[in-house]
Amino acid sequence: MKFDIIHKDSGTKARAGVIQTDHGTIQTPIFMPVGTAGTVKAVHQRELRDDIKAQIILGNTYHLYLRPGLDILEKAGGLHRFNGWDRPILTDSGGYQVYSLAKTGRKISEEGVKFKSHIDGSTHFFTPECVMDIQRRIGADIIMAFDECTPYPCDFSYARTSMDMTHRWLKRCCDRFDNTQSIYGYQQTLFPIVQGSVYKDLRIQSAEFIASMEREGNAIGGLSVGEPAEDMYEMTELVCGILPANKPRYLMGVGTPENILESIALGIDMFDCVMPTRNARHGILYTTEGVINIKNEKWKDDFSPIDERLGGYVSTSYTKGYLRHLIKSEEILGAQIASVHNLSFYLWLVGQAREQIIAGTFPLWKAEVLRKLTCRL
Repeated sequence: MKFDIIHKDSGTKARAGVIQTDHGTIQTPIFMPVGTAGTVKAVHQRELRDDIKAQIILGNTYHLYLRPGLDILEKAGGLHRFNGWDRPILTDSGGYQVYSLAKTGRKISEEGVKFKSHIDGSTHFFTPECVMDIQRRIGADIIMAFDECTPYPCDFSYARTSMDMTHRWLKRCCDRFDNTQSIYGYQQTLFPIVQGSVYKDLRIQSAEFIASMEREGNAIGGLSVGEPAEDMYEMTELVCGILPANKPRYLMGVGTPENILESIALGIDMFDCVMPTRNARHGILYTTEGVINIKNEKWKDDFSPIDERLGGYVSTSYTKGYLRHLIKSEEILGAQIASVHNLSFYLWLVGQAREQIIAGTFPLWKAEVLRKLTCRL
Protein backbone atom coordinates (compact mmCIF):
# COMPACT_ATOMS: atom_id res chain seq x y z
CA MET A 1 0.00 0.00 0.00
CA LYS A 2 1.17 3.50 -0.83
CA PHE A 3 -0.09 6.83 0.55
CA ASP A 4 0.66 10.23 -0.98
CA ILE A 5 -0.49 13.60 0.33
CA ILE A 6 -1.60 15.76 -2.59
CA HIS A 7 -2.43 18.97 -0.75
CA LYS A 8 -2.56 20.36 2.79
CA ASP A 9 -5.04 23.00 3.92
CA SER A 10 -3.32 26.12 5.22
CA GLY A 11 -6.06 27.06 7.69
CA THR A 12 -6.55 23.63 9.32
CA LYS A 13 -4.75 20.29 9.53
CA ALA A 14 -6.90 18.81 6.75
CA ARG A 15 -5.16 17.10 3.88
CA ALA A 16 -6.11 15.50 0.56
CA GLY A 17 -4.32 12.30 -0.33
CA VAL A 18 -4.31 9.11 -2.38
CA ILE A 19 -4.05 5.54 -1.10
CA GLN A 20 -3.00 2.95 -3.67
CA THR A 21 -3.91 -0.71 -3.13
CA ASP A 22 -3.86 -3.75 -5.39
CA HIS A 23 -7.64 -3.41 -5.77
CA GLY A 24 -7.58 0.25 -6.74
CA THR A 25 -7.04 3.82 -5.65
CA ILE A 26 -8.72 5.58 -2.73
CA GLN A 27 -8.93 9.36 -2.68
CA THR A 28 -8.84 10.80 0.82
CA PRO A 29 -10.51 12.01 2.92
CA ILE A 30 -12.84 9.06 2.42
CA PHE A 31 -15.92 7.54 4.02
CA MET A 32 -16.17 3.75 3.93
CA PRO A 33 -19.68 2.22 3.88
CA VAL A 34 -20.04 -0.59 6.40
CA GLY A 35 -20.82 -4.01 4.95
CA THR A 36 -20.97 -6.00 8.17
CA ALA A 37 -21.85 -9.44 6.80
CA GLY A 38 -20.41 -8.96 3.33
CA THR A 39 -23.15 -6.54 2.30
CA VAL A 40 -23.96 -2.90 2.89
CA LYS A 41 -27.53 -3.31 4.09
CA ALA A 42 -30.16 -2.82 1.35
CA VAL A 43 -27.57 -1.70 -1.24
CA HIS A 44 -26.41 -3.48 -4.41
CA GLN A 45 -22.71 -3.47 -5.30
CA ARG A 46 -23.61 -1.69 -8.55
CA GLU A 47 -25.25 1.10 -6.57
CA LEU A 48 -22.23 1.33 -4.29
CA ARG A 49 -19.94 1.66 -7.27
CA ASP A 50 -21.93 3.72 -9.76
CA ASP A 51 -24.42 5.76 -7.73
CA ILE A 52 -22.85 6.18 -4.29
CA LYS A 53 -19.29 6.34 -5.69
CA ALA A 54 -17.86 4.25 -2.85
CA GLN A 55 -14.14 3.58 -3.24
CA ILE A 56 -13.69 1.15 -0.34
CA ILE A 57 -16.12 -0.77 1.89
CA LEU A 58 -15.86 -2.58 5.22
CA GLY A 59 -16.39 -6.18 6.19
CA ASN A 60 -16.68 -7.48 9.73
CA THR A 61 -14.31 -10.21 10.90
CA TYR A 62 -16.54 -11.46 13.73
CA HIS A 63 -19.67 -11.75 11.61
CA LEU A 64 -17.98 -13.22 8.53
CA TYR A 65 -16.12 -15.76 10.69
CA LEU A 66 -19.42 -16.98 12.11
CA ARG A 67 -21.41 -16.78 8.87
CA PRO A 68 -20.86 -17.79 6.08
CA GLY A 69 -17.62 -19.07 7.64
CA LEU A 70 -14.02 -19.11 6.51
CA ASP A 71 -14.22 -22.33 4.47
CA ILE A 72 -16.91 -20.84 2.24
CA LEU A 73 -15.04 -17.56 1.83
CA GLU A 74 -11.79 -19.29 0.95
CA LYS A 75 -13.54 -21.64 -1.46
CA ALA A 76 -15.05 -18.59 -3.19
CA GLY A 77 -11.61 -17.01 -3.53
CA GLY A 78 -11.97 -14.45 -0.74
CA LEU A 79 -14.52 -11.82 0.14
CA HIS A 80 -14.00 -9.79 -3.06
CA ARG A 81 -15.10 -12.71 -5.22
CA PHE A 82 -17.76 -13.86 -2.79
CA ASN A 83 -19.63 -10.52 -2.75
CA GLY A 84 -18.67 -9.26 -6.21
CA TRP A 85 -16.89 -6.10 -5.02
CA ASP A 86 -13.69 -5.54 -7.01
CA ARG A 87 -12.49 -2.41 -5.18
CA PRO A 88 -10.62 -2.20 -1.86
CA ILE A 89 -12.06 -3.74 1.32
CA LEU A 90 -11.11 -3.14 4.96
CA THR A 91 -11.98 -5.61 7.70
CA ASP A 92 -12.06 -4.75 11.38
CA SER A 93 -10.62 -7.26 13.81
CA GLY A 94 -13.80 -8.17 15.65
CA GLY A 95 -12.57 -6.37 18.76
CA TYR A 96 -15.52 -4.00 18.87
CA GLN A 97 -18.04 -6.80 18.41
CA VAL A 98 -16.40 -8.77 21.20
CA TYR A 99 -16.57 -5.60 23.34
CA SER A 100 -20.29 -5.39 22.62
CA LEU A 101 -20.76 -8.97 23.88
CA ALA A 102 -19.79 -8.04 27.45
CA LYS A 103 -23.23 -9.01 28.80
CA THR A 104 -23.15 -12.50 27.25
CA GLY A 105 -20.32 -13.92 29.33
CA ARG A 106 -17.36 -12.73 27.28
CA LYS A 107 -14.04 -13.40 29.05
CA ILE A 108 -10.84 -11.48 28.28
CA SER A 109 -7.42 -12.87 29.17
CA GLU A 110 -3.84 -12.25 28.12
CA GLU A 111 -4.14 -15.05 25.59
CA GLY A 112 -7.29 -13.69 23.92
CA VAL A 113 -11.07 -13.48 24.22
CA LYS A 114 -13.56 -16.26 24.83
CA PHE A 115 -17.08 -15.44 23.66
CA LYS A 116 -20.38 -16.94 22.62
CA SER A 117 -21.87 -16.61 19.15
CA HIS A 118 -24.92 -14.35 18.96
CA ILE A 119 -26.31 -16.80 16.38
CA ASP A 120 -26.35 -20.12 18.19
CA GLY A 121 -24.59 -19.62 21.52
CA SER A 122 -21.57 -21.69 20.50
CA THR A 123 -18.27 -20.85 22.22
CA HIS A 124 -15.30 -19.39 20.33
CA PHE A 125 -11.86 -18.07 21.19
CA PHE A 126 -10.10 -15.20 19.41
CA THR A 127 -6.37 -14.62 19.84
CA PRO A 128 -4.29 -11.96 18.05
CA GLU A 129 -2.76 -14.72 15.94
CA CYS A 130 -6.00 -16.35 14.86
CA VAL A 131 -7.56 -12.97 14.07
CA MET A 132 -4.67 -12.32 11.66
CA ASP A 133 -5.24 -15.75 10.12
CA ILE A 134 -8.98 -15.12 9.83
CA GLN A 135 -8.43 -11.81 8.05
CA ARG A 136 -5.89 -13.41 5.74
CA ARG A 137 -8.58 -15.90 4.73
CA ILE A 138 -11.24 -13.21 4.33
CA GLY A 139 -8.79 -11.39 2.07
CA ALA A 140 -9.33 -7.69 2.78
CA ASP A 141 -6.81 -5.17 1.47
CA ILE A 142 -6.52 -3.46 4.85
CA ILE A 143 -6.84 -5.51 8.03
CA MET A 144 -7.01 -4.27 11.61
CA ALA A 145 -5.04 -5.37 14.65
CA PHE A 146 -6.91 -7.18 17.42
CA ASP A 147 -7.54 -4.77 20.29
CA GLU A 148 -9.75 -4.32 23.31
CA CYS A 149 -12.18 -1.44 22.87
CA THR A 150 -12.67 0.10 26.32
CA PRO A 151 -16.17 1.20 27.32
CA TYR A 152 -17.12 4.75 28.18
CA PRO A 153 -16.92 5.68 30.92
CA CYS A 154 -14.13 3.61 32.39
CA ASP A 155 -11.67 4.44 35.12
CA PHE A 156 -8.02 5.26 34.49
CA SER A 157 -6.72 1.98 35.86
CA TYR A 158 -8.92 -0.14 33.59
CA ALA A 159 -8.08 2.02 30.55
CA ARG A 160 -4.34 1.70 31.23
CA THR A 161 -4.46 -2.06 31.78
CA SER A 162 -6.54 -2.50 28.61
CA MET A 163 -4.22 -0.29 26.58
CA ASP A 164 -1.13 -2.15 27.73
CA MET A 165 -2.69 -5.47 26.73
CA THR A 166 -3.76 -4.05 23.37
CA HIS A 167 -0.10 -3.07 22.80
CA ARG A 168 1.09 -6.59 23.69
CA TRP A 169 -1.54 -8.04 21.40
CA LEU A 170 -0.35 -5.72 18.63
CA LYS A 171 3.15 -7.16 18.79
CA ARG A 172 1.66 -10.63 18.41
CA CYS A 173 -0.50 -9.43 15.50
CA CYS A 174 2.54 -7.97 13.74
CA ASP A 175 4.62 -11.11 14.29
CA ARG A 176 1.87 -13.32 12.87
CA PHE A 177 1.09 -10.99 9.97
CA ASP A 178 4.75 -10.55 9.01
CA ASN A 179 5.32 -14.30 9.06
CA THR A 180 2.37 -15.23 6.85
CA GLN A 181 1.48 -14.54 3.25
CA SER A 182 -1.59 -13.35 1.41
CA ILE A 183 -3.67 -16.31 0.27
CA TYR A 184 -5.10 -14.69 -2.86
CA GLY A 185 -2.03 -13.17 -4.50
CA TYR A 186 -2.42 -9.48 -3.65
CA GLN A 187 -0.92 -7.32 -0.93
CA GLN A 188 -2.61 -6.88 2.44
CA THR A 189 -1.80 -4.14 4.93
CA LEU A 190 -2.08 -4.17 8.74
CA PHE A 191 -3.23 -1.08 10.66
CA PRO A 192 -2.64 -0.90 14.44
CA ILE A 193 -5.13 0.92 16.69
CA VAL A 194 -4.52 3.67 19.24
CA GLN A 195 -6.48 3.22 22.48
CA GLY A 196 -6.47 4.95 25.89
CA SER A 197 -10.09 6.08 26.41
CA VAL A 198 -10.33 9.85 27.10
CA TYR A 199 -7.14 10.08 29.18
CA LYS A 200 -4.55 12.35 27.58
CA ASP A 201 -1.45 10.65 28.97
CA LEU A 202 -2.71 7.23 27.88
CA ARG A 203 -3.57 8.46 24.39
CA ILE A 204 -0.10 10.01 24.09
CA GLN A 205 1.55 6.79 25.27
CA SER A 206 -0.54 4.66 22.91
CA ALA A 207 -0.01 6.94 19.91
CA GLU A 208 3.75 6.92 20.48
CA PHE A 209 3.78 3.13 20.73
CA ILE A 210 1.66 2.68 17.60
CA ALA A 211 3.84 5.14 15.68
CA SER A 212 6.94 3.18 16.74
CA MET A 213 5.56 0.05 15.07
CA GLU A 214 6.02 1.75 11.68
CA ARG A 215 3.09 0.14 9.89
CA GLU A 216 1.70 1.55 6.63
CA GLY A 217 -1.32 3.21 8.24
CA ASN A 218 -2.74 3.81 11.70
CA ALA A 219 -6.16 3.88 13.32
CA ILE A 220 -7.71 5.59 16.33
CA GLY A 221 -10.20 3.45 18.23
CA GLY A 222 -12.40 3.78 21.27
CA LEU A 223 -13.77 7.22 20.40
CA SER A 224 -17.27 6.34 19.25
CA VAL A 225 -18.57 4.61 22.35
CA GLY A 226 -20.61 7.38 23.99
CA GLU A 227 -18.07 10.02 25.00
CA PRO A 228 -18.91 13.72 24.41
CA ALA A 229 -17.94 15.04 20.98
CA GLU A 230 -15.60 17.57 22.61
CA ASP A 231 -13.60 14.72 24.18
CA MET A 232 -13.47 12.91 20.86
CA TYR A 233 -12.09 15.97 19.07
CA GLU A 234 -9.57 16.64 21.85
CA MET A 235 -8.23 13.08 21.77
CA THR A 236 -8.23 13.01 17.96
CA GLU A 237 -6.23 16.23 17.71
CA LEU A 238 -3.78 15.00 20.34
CA VAL A 239 -3.20 11.67 18.60
CA CYS A 240 -2.96 13.18 15.11
CA GLY A 241 -0.13 15.35 16.39
CA ILE A 242 1.84 12.20 17.25
CA LEU A 243 1.01 9.71 14.49
CA PRO A 244 3.26 10.08 11.43
CA ALA A 245 1.91 12.60 8.94
CA ASN A 246 3.00 10.56 5.93
CA LYS A 247 0.63 7.67 6.71
CA PRO A 248 -3.16 7.54 6.55
CA ARG A 249 -5.09 8.06 9.78
CA TYR A 250 -8.36 6.20 10.29
CA LEU A 251 -10.89 7.30 12.93
CA MET A 252 -12.93 4.18 13.60
CA GLY A 253 -16.72 4.22 13.88
CA VAL A 254 -17.17 7.95 13.29
CA GLY A 255 -19.69 9.30 12.73
CA THR A 256 -22.15 12.12 12.06
CA PRO A 257 -21.48 14.47 9.14
CA GLU A 258 -20.46 17.11 11.68
CA ASN A 259 -18.02 14.66 13.33
CA ILE A 260 -16.48 13.86 9.97
CA LEU A 261 -15.92 17.48 8.95
CA GLU A 262 -14.45 18.45 12.31
CA SER A 263 -12.16 15.41 12.26
CA ILE A 264 -11.01 16.07 8.69
CA ALA A 265 -9.93 19.49 9.95
CA LEU A 266 -7.88 17.73 12.64
CA GLY A 267 -6.02 15.56 10.12
CA ILE A 268 -8.11 12.39 9.78
CA ASP A 269 -8.19 10.68 6.37
CA MET A 270 -10.56 7.69 6.74
CA PHE A 271 -13.95 7.15 8.37
CA ASP A 272 -16.60 4.45 8.72
CA CYS A 273 -19.94 4.32 10.48
CA VAL A 274 -23.28 2.48 10.29
CA MET A 275 -25.11 5.75 10.92
CA PRO A 276 -26.07 6.67 7.33
CA THR A 277 -27.72 3.30 6.65
CA ARG A 278 -29.12 2.71 10.14
CA ASN A 279 -30.65 6.18 10.28
CA ALA A 280 -31.93 5.76 6.73
CA ARG A 281 -33.94 2.71 7.75
CA HIS A 282 -35.57 4.87 10.44
CA GLY A 283 -36.39 7.71 8.07
CA ILE A 284 -33.58 10.15 8.90
CA LEU A 285 -32.13 11.67 5.73
CA TYR A 286 -29.03 13.82 5.32
CA THR A 287 -29.39 16.40 2.55
CA THR A 288 -27.40 19.29 1.19
CA GLU A 289 -29.88 21.66 2.84
CA GLY A 290 -30.16 19.99 6.26
CA VAL A 291 -31.46 16.90 8.04
CA ILE A 292 -34.95 15.50 7.35
CA ASN A 293 -37.13 13.15 9.38
CA ILE A 294 -39.10 11.84 6.44
CA LYS A 295 -41.74 10.33 8.76
CA ASN A 296 -42.98 13.79 9.72
CA GLU A 297 -46.45 14.74 8.49
CA LYS A 298 -45.14 17.79 6.61
CA TRP A 299 -43.58 15.59 3.91
CA LYS A 300 -46.67 13.55 2.97
CA ASP A 301 -47.65 15.82 0.05
CA ASP A 302 -44.20 17.14 -0.83
CA PHE A 303 -43.60 15.96 -4.38
CA SER A 304 -40.18 17.55 -4.83
CA PRO A 305 -37.07 15.35 -5.27
CA ILE A 306 -35.38 14.07 -2.13
CA ASP A 307 -32.30 16.21 -2.88
CA GLU A 308 -31.95 17.61 -6.38
CA ARG A 309 -28.67 19.35 -5.62
CA LEU A 310 -27.04 16.10 -4.51
CA GLY A 311 -27.74 14.51 -7.87
CA GLY A 312 -27.86 10.80 -8.59
CA TYR A 313 -30.76 8.62 -9.65
CA VAL A 314 -32.28 7.92 -6.24
CA SER A 315 -32.05 11.46 -4.85
CA THR A 316 -33.50 13.13 -7.95
CA SER A 317 -36.02 10.54 -9.21
CA TYR A 318 -38.01 9.84 -6.03
CA THR A 319 -40.04 12.43 -4.15
CA LYS A 320 -40.12 13.11 -0.44
CA GLY A 321 -43.82 12.25 -0.32
CA TYR A 322 -43.29 8.88 -1.99
CA LEU A 323 -40.34 7.99 0.24
CA ARG A 324 -42.37 8.95 3.32
CA HIS A 325 -45.12 6.60 2.16
CA LEU A 326 -42.64 3.74 1.71
CA ILE A 327 -40.97 4.28 5.09
CA LYS A 328 -44.29 4.59 6.92
CA SER A 329 -45.54 1.44 5.17
CA GLU A 330 -42.29 -0.38 6.07
CA GLU A 331 -41.73 -1.26 2.44
CA ILE A 332 -38.26 -2.67 1.72
CA LEU A 333 -37.82 -0.22 -1.16
CA GLY A 334 -38.03 2.66 1.31
CA ALA A 335 -35.01 1.41 3.24
CA GLN A 336 -33.15 0.88 -0.02
CA ILE A 337 -33.85 4.38 -1.38
CA ALA A 338 -33.02 6.07 1.92
CA SER A 339 -29.81 4.04 2.36
CA VAL A 340 -28.53 4.80 -1.14
CA HIS A 341 -29.37 8.47 -0.64
CA ASN A 342 -27.63 8.80 2.74
CA LEU A 343 -24.52 6.99 1.58
CA SER A 344 -24.45 9.17 -1.53
CA PHE A 345 -24.56 12.21 0.76
CA TYR A 346 -21.68 10.93 2.89
CA LEU A 347 -19.51 10.23 -0.16
CA TRP A 348 -20.49 13.62 -1.61
CA LEU A 349 -19.50 15.26 1.69
CA VAL A 350 -15.98 13.81 1.81
CA GLY A 351 -15.56 14.34 -1.94
CA GLN A 352 -16.48 18.01 -1.58
CA ALA A 353 -14.16 18.31 1.41
CA ARG A 354 -11.32 16.98 -0.73
CA GLU A 355 -12.07 19.45 -3.52
CA GLN A 356 -12.23 22.35 -1.08
CA ILE A 357 -8.93 21.35 0.56
CA ILE A 358 -7.23 21.35 -2.83
CA ALA A 359 -8.87 24.67 -3.77
CA GLY A 360 -7.81 26.29 -0.49
CA THR A 361 -11.39 27.05 0.56
CA PHE A 362 -12.00 24.26 3.08
CA PRO A 363 -12.53 26.37 6.26
CA LEU A 364 -15.18 28.64 4.69
CA TRP A 365 -16.94 25.75 2.99
CA LYS A 366 -16.89 23.68 6.20
CA ALA A 367 -18.49 26.50 8.19
CA GLU A 368 -21.32 26.84 5.66
CA VAL A 369 -21.98 23.11 5.53
CA LEU A 370 -22.00 22.83 9.33
CA ARG A 371 -24.52 25.67 9.47
CA LYS A 372 -26.83 23.77 7.14
CA LEU A 373 -26.35 20.49 9.00
CA THR A 374 -27.73 22.09 12.15
CA CYS A 375 -31.01 22.73 10.30
CA ARG A 376 -33.74 20.19 10.97
CA LEU A 377 -36.03 20.62 7.99
